[in-house]
Formats: sequence, C-alpha cells, structure tokens
Amino acid sequence: MSILAHPFSLTLFLFACFFTNALAAEDKIMLGIDVLENAGFKAITGKRIGLLTHPAGVNRDGKSTIDVLRYAPKVKLVALFGPEHGIYGDEKANIPVDDKIDTRTGLPVYSLYGKYRKPTAKMLAGLDVLIVDLQDLGVRSYTYVSCMRYAMEACFENNVEMMVLDRPNPIGGLKVDGPIMEERWMSYVGAFQIPYVHGLTIGELARFAKNTPGCLKVADKIRESGKLTIIPMTGWRRSMLWKDTGLNWVATSPAIPDVSAAVGYSMTGLGAQLGGFTHGYGTNWPFRLLVHKTKSADAVCRALKNRKIAGLDFRVLRYKNPYGEPKEGVYVYITNWEILRPTEVSFHMMTLAAEWEKPNPFNSAKTSDQDLFNKHVGSTAWWNEISTRGTKAKLEAFLAKSSEEAFSFRERSKAFHIYP
Repeated sequence: MSILAHPFSLTLFLFACFFTNALAAEDKIMLGIDVLENAGFKAITGKRIGLLTHPAGVNRDGKSTIDVLRYAPKVKLVALFGPEHGIYGDEKANIPVDDKIDTRTGLPVYSLYGKYRKPTAKMLAGLDVLIVDLQDLGVRSYTYVSCMRYAMEACFENNVEMMVLDRPNPIGGLKVDGPIMEERWMSYVGAFQIPYVHGLTIGELARFAKNTPGCLKVADKIRESGKLTIIPMTGWRRSMLWKDTGLNWVATSPAIPDVSAAVGYSMTGLGAQLGGFTHGYGTNWPFRLLVHKTKSADAVCRALKNRKIAGLDFRVLRYKNPYGEPKEGVYVYITNWEILRPTEVSFHMMTLAAEWEKPNPFNSAKTSDQDLFNKHVGSTAWWNEISTRGTKAKLEAFLAKSSEEAFSFRERSKAFHIYP
C-alpha cells in the first residue's frame, strides 16, 4: 500500500521522517529527492534500485538524482531508465532511443522510448524498487507522465515497488483546463483520461492512477496489490507557480529550455498540431511566438486581439534569425493568470487556420495527421466541429462544455491531492 493511501498515513509519514528538518525546510521547498535524502534514505536502504529520470531530475541544489543515489550510503543503484529525450536530454523528439551503457556511471540504461515504451520483466529483474524522478509540465500530452504510467503497470505486474519522488507542477495546482481525453484517442501523448491541463503533481497523478479503476491497463487485482510509494515535497502549495518556488529551472527537453516555454506549452501546444500555425519551436521563444504561413505578424496579432481572449495580450516581435535574416512573429503575453484558460488560445488558432486556409486543413490532411491531432486534443466533438464546420465551429459552446468538465475533474481529483 502507498504511504499516502489516506491523509492519516501522509501525516504520520511527514511527522515521523521530517519533523527534525522542519526548521531548515520551512522557508524553502524540499523536493522529493531532498526529503528522501534528509530522511537518511531509510525507505530504500539495502534495496536494489532502478531510476527513471532525465536532466531535470535534480535536487534543490541542482545535483543530479543519479549522483545523489549513486553515493547514498547503503543504497544500491543498479540500473537507469530513460524516457523520451534520454537520461541526458540530448535525444531529439519523436526519435527512438537505444539501450546502452552509461559511460559516466557504468550503469545499464534501458530506453523507454525505443523498442519498448514499457519496462520489460527482464529490465526489472532483480530490482526491489523503481524510482521515478521526472519533472512534468502539468500538461497531458507531455510524455513523461505516460512513461510514468507505463512504468507503474510494469512494476505492479512484476512485483516491484514503484516510488515517485514528487516535484512541483510548474503551472501550479489550481489551474485545470481543456477537454478530457476520450478513451478512443488514448495513446502515448494522452495516456490518461484527464483534462489537457490537469492541475496535479506527478506524484498526485500517480496516486490518481493507482486508485482509479481502469486507469492502468492491468487487472484491478494487480492494481490494488501493487506497491506505490510517493515521497512528497515539503513547502510546496497549490497556488505556487514555478517562479514562486525559488528553484532553478532545468530544461526538461530541448524545446522547453525555460519556464516561459513550460507555461507556453500548455497554451499553444495544441494550436499548431494541424494547419499553418507554428508556435516558436526553433526560436528563442518556443511555444510563445506564433507565426502563420499565409499571414503577416501584424495580421495575426490583430486577429488574435480581436478574439479578446481573457488573460492574454499579443504583440508583434521582430528579430533576426541566426543567419541575420529578418523575421517576425506574435508573442503571447499573459496579463492575468487568474482568469486565463490556458488552452483557449489554441482553439482560436485552429478556427483562424480554418478561416485562412483553403481547403480546410482539418478535413484535407492525411489520415495519420488527423489521428495525431485527435490523440493530442482527445475530443471527437471538437474534431467534428472544426473538420466539418470550419469557421462556423461552435467554439464558445465547446469551450464552455470543456470548462465544465475540467471543473468536475478538479473537484474529483481533490481526493488525490497531497498539498494544500
């Protein structure tokens, strides 16, 4: 059973292990890895450990979790597991990664973004615990949470404990937004039936998966008996954005080098899946700089301003690319985070693309691109609207319904909250 099976267990765990460190931690956030270390690694002493992580898997001082565990007393780190982009974050998106021996540590590295997406019994053989230390973005399509879910299934099936070292949701724990993933569209870019912006930490999402029938693709008996342990943070609150944490950002993937991109991913990521929009990938402003292939930046800016999207403003940004060529785009500014529905701008981008491009890109694209779009958005209702009605798609009605569903999920998911 998880140490966080119910609030009483959480209280006992925090009090027993971390009371002596309360004074040191009260003014700063202690990540899951810090909490584990401050407790003397008691939860994993003498156990054979595998670690699923990436470059952003660091303690609050920036030291790699790999190294923290390698040199921890009475801890046996015997294998590493890498998600998309690999353990060092130097692999390109959507490119399979091979297993290898890590030249720095001498440990085997099993890729979970190559031949296998789910750890095999052979990979897990001899492990007592698989530790997960992945920095998520709080967005359903970012594949690290999918990797976590698949790893949990494999651990439960092979009688290996799974331990999640918790980390902040960089866009906070209050914002929940976007359509809920339909079962028919579930995939590695949508492995949970949750809103696009889910408002949970990766540890809370793991609790949700463990305790929600049907969430894991294993028999209920296996799910219920599987051992999940969450090592919670101390000092983090749901109202905190990343800027409030005092932590340094470490790039979670090549396209997310900074917090601006992490926030932008939740806003513009869906809007460039199909059609002529790009969202700044390859520039200094990934997921914040919008360009449309047939329109000037001034025209795009006017069109988006006219939509009066609550909480956002748009400004033309002119710059030179690395070759000295003049370029322009529209930068997405957040003016009021409290009232912002992050995904709303993406749906406006889609309706503008349907207006500006002939034929409608949402019903003329090849089937594989249409399927990938739906695997990200997750809503048949919206697909039917934008593909058949184009500019006449009932956007406001769809956004209203999505908001209702997101609010309902937010209320249901409180049962899995760890933090106030």
